[in-house]
Amino acid sequence: MDYVYLAILFILSGFFMKLSDDEYDINNNLILATFFGVLCGLACAIASVSDVGAAYIFIAIAIGNLLAFKVDGLHHVVTFVIFAAICFTCGMPQLSIIVLLILILAALGDEIGHELIYNYTENKFIQSFFEYRFVMKVVIFILALCGAFSFWTFIFFILFEVSYMMAGVVFKKVE
Repeated sequence: MDYVYLAILFILSGFFMKLSDDEYDINNNLILATFFGVLCGLACAIASVSDVGAAYIFIAIAIGNLLAFKVDGLHHVVTFVIFAAICFTCGMPQLSIIVLLILILAALGDEIGHELIYNYTENKFIQSFFEYRFVMKVVIFILALCGAFSFWTFIFFILFEVSYMMAGVVFKKVE
């Protein structure tokens, strides 16, 4: 797959994911949250069926959020169903269960750490590490260095994260 195309899918995934979350969590707008969730699910699924690194990351995020009980609205269910339906219909690249499990644990660690870290430490570094969900970033970086997938996958994940944060900025300005 063309790297520019894949980068755009990662950027769109992060942007729509954040808009979906904020529309539901802040504005209580299920319709817009679901609309942005559908767009997120489409972008994640297209990337996942096209690239092994994307498949690892987006499957891990989905399962990590399920295990952390972060699926808290109909918009999340619709997003997940669209993602899963496209992935199962179109097929995905061959995945290593070990790499996938490592990334699921990283995603789960990010979600749990993000919610609970302030209850367990006052260390600003550790708080920031989990506030900005660095577990996945570090794990994806290490897996890319080890050859589990392209180093471009790490770059694309950083683009995903930046677009997620930028969507939050846009949301606050438009709100």
